[in-house]
Amino acid sequence: MIVGLCAAVPAQQPPVQQPPAQQPPARPPSTPQTPPQGPPVIRSGINFVSVDVIVTDKKSGEVVLDMKQDDFEVREDKKPQQVQTFDVVKIDPLTAEGPAPRAIRSTYDEESEARQPNVRLFVIFLDDYHVRRGNDLAVRRPLIDFVQNQLAPQDMVAIMYPLTPVTALTFTRDHGSLISAINKFEGRKGVYEPRNEFEERYAYYPAATVERIRDDVTLTAVSGAAVKLGGMREGRKTIVFVSEGFTATLPPQLNDPIAALPGIGNRAQPGAQANDPRADSQNFFNQMDLTSRLRETYETVNRNNTSIYAVDPRGLAAFEYDVNQGVALQTDRQNLTATIDTLYVLANNTDGRAIVNRNDLAAGMKQIIRDASGYYLLGYTSASAPTDGKFHTIDVRVKRPGVEIRARKGYWAYTADDAARATAPPKPGPPPAVSNALNSIVEPTHGGHAARFWTGTDRGPDGQTRVAFAWEPLAAQENARPGDAAARVVLTATAADGHPVFRGRVPDDAAGGAAPDAGAAPAASTTGSATKPAAAASVAFSAPPGAVELRIIVENAQGRVIDSTSETLTLPDYAQTQVSLSTPRVYRARTAREMLQLRNNPDAPPIVTREFSRAERLLIRFDAYAAGGTPPEVTARLLNRAGQPMADVPIQATEGKPLVIDFPLASLAAGEYILELNAKAPSGTAQQMIGFRIGG
Repeated sequence: MIVGLCAAVPAQQPPVQQPPAQQPPARPPSTPQTPPQGPPVIRSGINFVSVDVIVTDKKSGEVVLDMKQDDFEVREDKKPQQVQTFDVVKIDPLTAEGPAPRAIRSTYDEESEARQPNVRLFVIFLDDYHVRRGNDLAVRRPLIDFVQNQLAPQDMVAIMYPLTPVTALTFTRDHGSLISAINKFEGRKGVYEPRNEFEERYAYYPAATVERIRDDVTLTAVSGAAVKLGGMREGRKTIVFVSEGFTATLPPQLNDPIAALPGIGNRAQPGAQANDPRADSQNFFNQMDLTSRLRETYETVNRNNTSIYAVDPRGLAAFEYDVNQGVALQTDRQNLTATIDTLYVLANNTDGRAIVNRNDLAAGMKQIIRDASGYYLLGYTSASAPTDGKFHTIDVRVKRPGVEIRARKGYWAYTADDAARATAPPKPGPPPAVSNALNSIVEPTHGGHAARFWTGTDRGPDGQTRVAFAWEPLAAQENARPGDAAARVVLTATAADGHPVFRGRVPDDAAGGAAPDAGAAPAASTTGSATKPAAAASVAFSAPPGAVELRIIVENAQGRVIDSTSETLTLPDYAQTQVSLSTPRVYRARTAREMLQLRNNPDAPPIVTREFSRAERLLIRFDAYAAGGTPPEVTARLLNRAGQPMADVPIQATEGKPLVIDFPLASLAAGEYILELNAKAPSGTAQQMIGFRIGG
């Protein structure tokens, strides 16, 4: 069951966990279509409810898919509802003779294939925190059989652990990789030896505290997986939850004061019961807390129209704990029942099944495929339109006898605040100028070629525009042939009338053999080396204002062409604009000596990259022009990636020289920033923005 158009409210996040990706707003429900039907009716609204219904024959257990809309009756809180949308979802496995489905090689493939009507989505959640060593071996064979014999070639599956970030959750159709991952599954229930930095933070807490943290991590990860699935498509999605369930309170024999040092400092006697009234009270509150966390989880799973199929690897279990752990039989029986009940809670409240208390897990897992292959998707607009945040029951009935109905039992309505957030217009994004500055951080790479390029302009002599061009080599790819490093660039600039304004190599050298055209302005500066890959190289030339096409050819040290690209520039007419700024030239220095050299060398090549470290300083040069020759008032400030001001930036002005900004990066955290330059004069204003990123 999902409620249309309302942002799903994620479960409360525990203080220590692997954070799942932020839950996206739920999209308006749309029902998958089958070939004989027309396009599905898409309804939206804060009170639109979509619920999938599985109808099976009581005798054979097979799915019944020949029912009509009039055969169903839906009641919400015992009040009849009008079914407005109706769709039969039937997914048939691809035949061996048919074309093979597309392999999932990218995020685009994952998103586009997930929306295909014959694709089923599964997440196999291997809850190693709540599976005992040994039981993991017992569940591997049913899982591998599920992958080999139950999944269809077009099905998409992801393997997930409690500590798997949702951003790293990837779906595949490669059954071999799935089987390999399943074979590596190792249960860690009751084992608290840390295996990563995250677990080291709490390994020396009491065992009961560690168990609560593990419960939070697992339940939050399940919620994150449901959010991921809910964002991929409408219709039924499945989480195969391999777990032995959750325990609210550890027996005193296992509640070690230091989890990573089992048995040390624990004075509990084997077989003793905790009859302390304070312990009973603590157990009660622990149970209430676990119940609340389970509810938060299945609410999120429900809102993303996902079902949990809980698979208990213990099979037909008689005991929860090993005999050598000394747990009293009464406590053992109570905790075994409690863990199984938590699996029932997650499965029953998400329209899934609890595959528990059975030694034949394969038979139960076959039902997972049957349930995901054929169902009805009904939609209605709630007549009571609740926004009270309470649970509202859904009762689905059919007129046909001899069938069994399985549908969600209800949904949690949104509060008035939730509804207001869902229906509010989207927040405006950053201004276009800010977005363009951020995009420029990655745009100079030109799609991952052998080099990255930068072009800038300022006022040139005799009414012309001075064009500066700089380039930097990119790191060679692993499969690149020896000698394919970029060593020089052949640059050709052609005006709109076809007249070449510049042609030459950057850097220019004797081996290049090419000089600028006779009609081209002389190069103002070139730097670099032709005998080894250049660290940086630049050139400058003058051209009349207007369109100029740049043809860029990248050569290696032997003169062989390894890359090429082209771009068109529109050169501004600085003599005609009222107020203008030249393109800022960015330099970086790691030491005071490097900064001094940059200050004393006005012809130093500017850098192209916009990614820096906090150990560097930036030197930025630019000019400001205004009508009448009077210098405009120029200010600078630092913005965050949303375009919000953070601090004013001082500008150093020297008569007859470009304006300079000396900007240290040590005080900034890692992230993306923008330097905003503003020029103001009585005749108008001008602005330039420089986007850059700071790493560690």
